[in-house]
Amino acid sequence: MAEITITGWTTRDVRFPTSLDKTGSDAMNAAGDYSAAYCILETDSSYTGHGMTFTIGRGNDIVCAAINHVAERVKGRTLSSLVAHWGNTWRHLVNDSQLRWIGPEKGVIHLALGAVVNAIWDLWAKTLNKPVWRVVAEMTPQQFVDCIDFRYITDAVTPEEALALLQESEAGKADRLRDAEQSRAVPAYTTSAGWLGYGEDKMRALLRETLDKGYRHFKLKVGGSVETDRRRLTIARDIIGYDNGNVLMVDANQVWSVPEAVAYMKQLAEFKPWFIEEPTSPDDILGHKAVRDALRPYGIGVATGEMCQNRVVFKQLLMAGAIDVCQIDACRMGGVNEVLAVLLMAKKYGVPIVPHSGGVGLPEYTQHLSTIDYVVVSGKLSVLEYVDHLHEHFRHPSVIKDGFYQTPTEPGYSVEMRPESMDRFEYPGAEGSWWRSEEARPILEGEKI
Repeated sequence: MAEITITGWTTRDVRFPTSLDKTGSDAMNAAGDYSAAYCILETDSSYTGHGMTFTIGRGNDIVCAAINHVAERVKGRTLSSLVAHWGNTWRHLVNDSQLRWIGPEKGVIHLALGAVVNAIWDLWAKTLNKPVWRVVAEMTPQQFVDCIDFRYITDAVTPEEALALLQESEAGKADRLRDAEQSRAVPAYTTSAGWLGYGEDKMRALLRETLDKGYRHFKLKVGGSVETDRRRLTIARDIIGYDNGNVLMVDANQVWSVPEAVAYMKQLAEFKPWFIEEPTSPDDILGHKAVRDALRPYGIGVATGEMCQNRVVFKQLLMAGAIDVCQIDACRMGGVNEVLAVLLMAKKYGVPIVPHSGGVGLPEYTQHLSTIDYVVVSGKLSVLEYVDHLHEHFRHPSVIKDGFYQTPTEPGYSVEMRPESMDRFEYPGAEGSWWRSEEARPILEGEKI
């Protein structure tokens, strides 16, 4: 194939009005508009690379502005030079000294980095005519290790240890690859019935519907009030049962202090949740450890990760024994490369990977990451969050059948959005954009408050 050069990029601020029906509502985020800060890498060929990062509305334009700064660093570069030693490329992209001052591997700059890095992976996979998960699955252990910048994490895992872990996982890999090819690699769990803004009748209907579709893991948002949560969890357990293999999880979205988290969850212990997700500040490693220690006698684990900003925070959570479940996010960190680093650390410390996937485009991304973890790294089946909305806006949406993600087969990273969807929901948008319609007025007027 002829050499491909990145000639430029386009950003799109795409927002979906999910605040109108309370989709995505939780104890911390009452009414978000699921949004994509979108990056399209342009080349001197017929190929383009698509990447996005997820926000919930206001501020999405700030991430788009940051994408412009990060993408500038790959303009004029050949694709082969970027992927020849991915670890060096990733470090180059985070090493702009002036940009680091306002976001050294965290915050808005890191969100933008994730969009650009993921767009490069999408572009590369398309030129190879393979989905991203298969590109990684076909790497040698050394090529996998070369994708990672080990700066700041060698006290947790060295390149040599990482290589040994991956070589160990080669045993049984061929069988796991066949599982992936047969779409039996990534079981799904659902959050669709659990949003706090949904009424009880809607919650009941959605729980029954998802149960009938083959789901066996269900997550509900908590943190409004103990009385309301106990009523909602009673409804959930009445429908899904206790002793039939169905699993319940709960998610507080950071709303509590450490003592509040412990006291609150003791009052929900009778509902036997597998874990409490984000019980406190995502930056509080010691707090998560305290919550985990206090809830262990009640059989409740601790999960976090969707707001963890980088591999260094995950390193601390894992080394401190602060979590039972590691919830990587495809956008919050700096793209595929940094996720691979966390997968390796989680394997070393024996913590299962259960990615955060509750937002537009996230199931499309994370189906690849969970497949990589199962086939290449941990070798263990886990579950992956699925929310059943907004998939129709993608050219190759994630699909669930019989409770499993259907393994992606199309080339790329699965987040290429339909042009008509980007045009219709671009913010503030040209004439014809939904955001210029009367329907948008309640949201736009609310922004002025």
